[in-house]
Amino acid sequence: MKTILITGAAGDVGTHLRRELAGQYVLRVSDLRSLKKINREEKFVRADISRFADALRITKGVDAIVHLGGYSVEGPWEGILSANIIGCYNVFEAARRNGVKRILFPTSNHATGFYRRDQTIDHRVYPRPDSRYGVSKVFGEALASLYADKYGMEMFCMRIGNVNPVPIDKRRLSLLFTPRDLAQLVSIGIEHPAIRFEIVYGVSKNKRSWYDNSNAYRLGYKPLDDSEVFAADILRREPPGDATAELYQGGMFTVAEEIPNPAPLPRKARVKKRK
Repeated sequence: MKTILITGAAGDVGTHLRRELAGQYVLRVSDLRSLKKINREEKFVRADISRFADALRITKGVDAIVHLGGYSVEGPWEGILSANIIGCYNVFEAARRNGVKRILFPTSNHATGFYRRDQTIDHRVYPRPDSRYGVSKVFGEALASLYADKYGMEMFCMRIGNVNPVPIDKRRLSLLFTPRDLAQLVSIGIEHPAIRFEIVYGVSKNKRSWYDNSNAYRLGYKPLDDSEVFAADILRREPPGDATAELYQGGMFTVAEEIPNPAPLPRKARVKKRK
């Protein structure tokens, strides 16, 4: 079986993906934080991807990388710069030096969050990030393009919506990406023989989707789930939101300066970062 490195494996998306891919690949799972549970098919390697030596160590000897590691919300520039820009560069460059040709980069819907909700967009639109976090994802897409063109690497960029078994609010009715659909798209990104540089949307087949995801369908993606079965209940109980946030696809990221980090660093790591 292929050996797949998953960075950011302790996060929500990484946890879902590890469960779904169990038994299909040998998983090398990495994070700065500890994992609550390590499965039999996995090998955990702790790493701080903002340190190039760590990135070089964890990317050695793998067949592909799913690079989930990073700061996952809008926040202070220092944190986003370290995790999402320096860390992303380190992983891509370490992979190149170690001869790993294929990287799956879960970018984000927030790379295009300032498109209006009454617009349908595809993978060819000009980026309109809604936040510093969104800017960091645009950087990752641009870096992936560079490494594909300059070094012949195979880069699969997925603009992730919201990974969850069920949508949690009205906005996520357009963005739902169920774990089994996530696993299907990731498997395509790992296995498809003709990938050089691609951008696709990481969403299920939602009736309310803002995305023309024909590029993913062209590669064989056949999502199984649709958020519409949850729509009536969600719309009935959700109160009106911020007017600006409701206008744009990025939601609260378009107005927020900082959102509490759902994956805070361990205390020792925080102290180390301040030095």
